[in-house]
Amino acid sequence: MQGIGRATRSCQETLKLAILQHRHGRSTAGRKNVFSRHECVTTSNPTMEQKGLENTTVAEVLMTKGEEKSGSWLWCRTNDTVYDAAKHMAENNIGSLVVLKPGEPKHIAGIFTERDYMRKIIAHGRSSKDTKVGEIMTDENKLVTVSSDTNILQAMQLLTEYQIRHVPVIDGKIVGMISIVDIVRAVVELQSGEVKRLNEFIKGDYY
Repeated sequence: MQGIGRATRSCQETLKLAILQHRHGRSTAGRKNVFSRHECVTTSNPTMEQKGLENTTVAEVLMTKGEEKSGSWLWCRTNDTVYDAAKHMAENNIGSLVVLKPGEPKHIAGIFTERDYMRKIIAHGRSSKDTKVGEIMTDENKLVTVSSDTNILQAMQLLTEYQIRHVPVIDGKIVGMISIVDIVRAVVELQSGEVKRLNEFIKGDYY
């Protein structure tokens, strides 16, 4: 648990630093100002590296995850047991599920996360096999979402402001899910690209 806490705090500090850098205008001269999980497989995105955070969208972060953006693995239903939902997350190596109402495939009822499981099942000694997801999920009126065209900095600010680690991507329907680590990876990738270009410039590779 301490390791998870340290990793989460590290991610949050990285996000805060990126936001502060943008707000104070600490961007590379001659360039535009530089402006969302450990289990996901990511791939390099040269286009994203060249665009900078202020021009990078959630859709581009989803493309780097190396997996289907949407599908049955992203969701569960309110009448599913917590045990089945947690098993579903473990099998798909994800940390949260969008919760739908039974018989209403497009109606989002809320979100079920690892935090819900830890705080509302483990901490209270409840049985995951006897508890329905709808009893412990984060309700839809508290649900924070983004769309595919949301700027990555805006998504970053939402995650830090609401102190959450996962946010559903909704374009009229469920498109995907991004986490704080997905966004940190995007920030690191963009910063790495910037460092690489500066090194090339210093070495004279631009001439």
